[in-house]
Amino acid sequence: MTASIDADRALRVALLEDDLLLRDRVLLPGLRDFGFEVIGLETAAELHAHLKTLPTDIVVLDVGLPDQSGFMVARQLRSQSPSLGIVMLTGRGETPDRVRGLSEGADAYLSKPVEIELLAATLHSLARRVQGKNDPAAASQGWRLDGGGWCLVAPAGGNVALTKSERRLFQRLLASSGEIVTREALIATLTENVYDFDTHRLDSMIHRLRRKVAEACGERLPLIAVHGEGYVLNALR
Repeated sequence: MTASIDADRALRVALLEDDLLLRDRVLLPGLRDFGFEVIGLETAAELHAHLKTLPTDIVVLDVGLPDQSGFMVARQLRSQSPSLGIVMLTGRGETPDRVRGLSEGADAYLSKPVEIELLAATLHSLARRVQGKNDPAAASQGWRLDGGGWCLVAPAGGNVALTKSERRLFQRLLASSGEIVTREALIATLTENVYDFDTHRLDSMIHRLRRKVAEACGERLPLIAVHGEGYVLNALR
C-alpha cells in the first residue's frame, strides 16, 4: 500500500534487511536520526504483509534475502505499485547487478557499506522526484527545506539530509533569513541546558553543515558569521 507523499510529514520507509546487526544497530537508528519513519523487516513475506496494511513511501531492500531474491521483490513491487519508491541496498555492487536492479524497477542502487547521510539524501531525492518536485522554477525560492524540514534543498536542486540538530539549527536561521540570529538564540534552539552547552559545538555544527552542502550540492551555503554576534542566512541567494 502506498500513499502520496506529504511534505509536512516524515517519509515512511520499509527497510528489508536480514542482517539483524546492520539493520537494528546501524540503519534503523541512523535513518530515524535523519527524521524518517522507518520499520525494519527481515523477509519478503513480511514486507508484502506490511505493504498491505500500512502506507509506505519508499522500500529499501537487499538482494540476498532468506525467502526470495531482492531482484524479484523489486519487480513485483514495481508491477503492483508504480508510484512506490524502491532503493536497492546490497553488497553486490558489480555493474551487471546494478543494471539488473534498475531494470527490475529500482529507482536507485546503492552498495554496502553505505554512509547514512548518502542513503538519507537518496531517499529525499527520490521522494521529490516521485512527487515531481524537481522543478527548475523552484530555484527562485532560494534555499529551502523539504521533506518535513529534514531535507535542505539548494537553489539548483541539490539536496542534503539533515540530522535532528541540523534541522533545528537551519529552521531557526531560515525563520530569520537576512537577519542576524545571535549565538545565544541558536544555542537555545539546540538545547534546554544552555549553560552546559559547549559553545564550540555550535561552530563545529555550522562548519560541518557548510561542508556537507558544498560536497553534496556544489553550492556555497550563504551563511555569514558576524563576529561577536551570531550568523546571518541569506536564503534567497
